[in-house]
Amino acid sequence: MSDKNPLKAVAEKAADALGVASSPEEGVPGKPASQSPPVDEPTRPQAPLPPKPDQRGPATMSPTGQDLGVDPADLAQSGAHLTTAQGARLYDSDHSLKAGERGPVLLQDHHLREKVTHFDHERIPERVVHARGAAAHGVFTGYGTASGVSRAAFLAEGVETPVFTRFSTVLGSRGSADTVRDTRGFATKFYTQEGVFDLVGNNIPVFFIQDAIKFPDVIHAGKPHPDREIPQAQSAHDTFWDFVTLHTEATHHTLWNMSDRGIPRSYRTMEGFGVHTFRLVNAEGATTLAKFHWKPKLGVHSLLWEEAQIINGVDPDFHRRDLADAIEAGAFPQWELGIQTFPDTPEQTFEGIDLLDPTKIVPEELAPVQPIGLLTLDANPSNYFAETEQVAFHVGHLVPGIDVTDDPLLAGRLFSYLDTQISRLGGPNFGQLPINRTHAPVNDMLRDGMHQTAVHRGVAPYRPNSLDGGCPFLAGADTGAFVESPVTVPEASKVRAAPASFADHFTQPRLFWLSMTPVEQEHIIAAYTFELSKCYEQAVKERALKALANIDTTLCEQVANGLGLPAPRATEKLATPEPSPALSQLGAVWPPDGRVVGIVADADGDLAGVRTVREAVLEAGMVPLVIAPTGGVLDPDGDPVTVQRTFANARSVEFDAILLAGAPGPGDDAYGARDAKAGGPATATDPRVLLLLSEAFRHGKALGGWGEVAGVLEAAGAHATLPGVVTGDDPATVLDQIVRLLGGHRVWDRFPAGI
Repeated sequence: MSDKNPLKAVAEKAADALGVASSPEEGVPGKPASQSPPVDEPTRPQAPLPPKPDQRGPATMSPTGQDLGVDPADLAQSGAHLTTAQGARLYDSDHSLKAGERGPVLLQDHHLREKVTHFDHERIPERVVHARGAAAHGVFTGYGTASGVSRAAFLAEGVETPVFTRFSTVLGSRGSADTVRDTRGFATKFYTQEGVFDLVGNNIPVFFIQDAIKFPDVIHAGKPHPDREIPQAQSAHDTFWDFVTLHTEATHHTLWNMSDRGIPRSYRTMEGFGVHTFRLVNAEGATTLAKFHWKPKLGVHSLLWEEAQIINGVDPDFHRRDLADAIEAGAFPQWELGIQTFPDTPEQTFEGIDLLDPTKIVPEELAPVQPIGLLTLDANPSNYFAETEQVAFHVGHLVPGIDVTDDPLLAGRLFSYLDTQISRLGGPNFGQLPINRTHAPVNDMLRDGMHQTAVHRGVAPYRPNSLDGGCPFLAGADTGAFVESPVTVPEASKVRAAPASFADHFTQPRLFWLSMTPVEQEHIIAAYTFELSKCYEQAVKERALKALANIDTTLCEQVANGLGLPAPRATEKLATPEPSPALSQLGAVWPPDGRVVGIVADADGDLAGVRTVREAVLEAGMVPLVIAPTGGVLDPDGDPVTVQRTFANARSVEFDAILLAGAPGPGDDAYGARDAKAGGPATATDPRVLLLLSEAFRHGKALGGWGEVAGVLEAAGAHATLPGVVTGDDPATVLDQIVRLLGGHRVWDRFPAGI
């Protein structure tokens, strides 16, 4: 928990910058601009507003990596008046230039043509995969614990490196929803003093395929069907399951996707993995094989499937909003970067596991994850397009001390990432976009091309040369050059094949299944049943069941029962791996920082208790949202309590816990013609509050209240004697118990597993 209320700190900082008074209410995230607007349209010219305190743009570097030493605001729009792109001031931007008020529009209207032409070209081609993303600026601080295995300077003790991290879904378009069942991207750009290093990974440590030549196939299978362009951003359809059941190397990743990992609670509670095995090189030139891991400080936490479905309709931007709001509130998301290390042997295996197979993991019980640094995301982008959309990652952006291996999926990515950025961003100079600019000096002899913004000098962009004094000169390993590891390539014939070790497609999926707790296994069964029930073709369903039979008999039988099909027998002997408890998301206690607590109240409730709880929630580093019958404030003539949500617009999926300040009666709009959620028989409590509580209860969330709340909770199906339901007379005591429950993310023992 935070010693100082981060929400208040943000509010006070913003108020100081703007010269206005602040209040605790202003600390709640979501304020759209750095100052509140007047009711009437402003007419007195003034300069552009400063960014909000939670925002920061790219560092002001030149295209060649030189620090320009200017305020980022100086590179944004300037001046108080509307102008053309060339700076000519405009007196009207609402009307085309016409021959008379009703006459035809004139071709000479240069402003119309510039404005519309630019609008026509606002969109660049979206990413084929990972199109929908959210991102943030931050800093990475090295622990120095990796110095024995890597000479990378940014990993040294105490070195702080600016970063930009982008999270994304794989399958959906830019316009899809956040909480779909899908793999998430977790890509971080490190602006190191030795050049840019991109760690481009996922929230799942394995991939669907072992060789990049299959990447177009798996994405074509997962994308919407080409004839109808549906379904969007999901794998619950025939083409996906047709592919993964015929290409069984996809089984492991598919199982992870069907687990709770496929629907994260937030980006802040999501692990990240580099997927591949990399080769680290230390100062003496010794090499070590390694896998990268991002471990969230808040723990790993997921949504329930019903929550995800509700959220996709109620708030499709749920994950990006959560990330931005947490940063704005001062609850900065953090992850530790860790590595699993392995001896760099000619076989490139560890404990019988092929390290070049991207569909395999190495259990943490065999190779513990060693923390090597801390990532803190502390600023939101100031412009989505310029930063989040235009950021260009590439697994080939490496620095001395980190090298690649012969993983055949990684080899294809080394080609594909560079090629796709050239296509998306209009040419080879995408690295000169502000968000992509390196913080290290650049003298690359690359010239011209579309969107070249550096004004190069000299006459000899080649080497060797004498006309430019011989510059640029080559560097050696002793002067910071990136030198590939001198790995011996064995003599072999040219073949299209894979090692025999790549052929085991079921041992590790069974390891994952056996490592899950009963409640997590229930969620996997439900996910497979739902997804396969959406398939039309019977053969695809039967083939999927055959794959499940080779993972676990119970899993197969339960899914088959849900589909109304017979369970097939396994075609391979079931493996007997040792379970890996580290693969489960449950069992630990995590800090409640950034969690959202809904406080339900009305004008007749205990508003003094609401004020006490709200202040305590803020001081604990969480976000309190007051939910009341209408907007505005409660107790306007006394000590006003600002309302952030109403009974009409609040939904349980937004909150991690809900507290009742008494028993709120029906609001004036609690009838079906106004709000369908209020339809049905009349009740003593507003029916939308009962819906809020009943949803939260069945989603395993902590519920509580003080005063006469037992009857309300019981009416919602959340009896006070059930696990995770807290009642009492003292608001502070109730909140303390709720906070302890939040440490486990959910009240999982509320609903015992049936398997």
